[in-house]
Amino acid sequence: MTYLYAFLFVGLLCLIAQIIIDNTTLSFGHVTSMYVVLGTILGFFDLYDKIIELAGAGASLPITSFGNLLYHAGLDGYLQNGILGIFQNLLTTTSAGITATIIFAFIMTLIFKPKD
Repeated sequence: MTYLYAFLFVGLLCLIAQIIIDNTTLSFGHVTSMYVVLGTILGFFDLYDKIIELAGAGASLPITSFGNLLYHAGLDGYLQNGILGIFQNLLTTTSAGITATIIFAFIMTLIFKPKD
């Protein structure tokens, strides 16, 4: 059942994003930003952790999970070190993913050439 829930969750996210892009003047960047904020809001209300329990990796991989991780890292930093802890701890949970993205993007720029 986890596979089905993962497929349905990610499929629903893609469906909503495609409807927004097709029917509005918003770009992919706008939709991505909206999903990060949505993940943060769902994390604030402790709903995203319940979605991860239900859908497994299908909920922990999309960009909404990035917002959820940012929220939890900021909250942990606040609880440990106060207001400054938010900024000290904000990217600790996502640093490996961000680093991998930068490295792989750099490698792709060496392999592929953009078209004019």
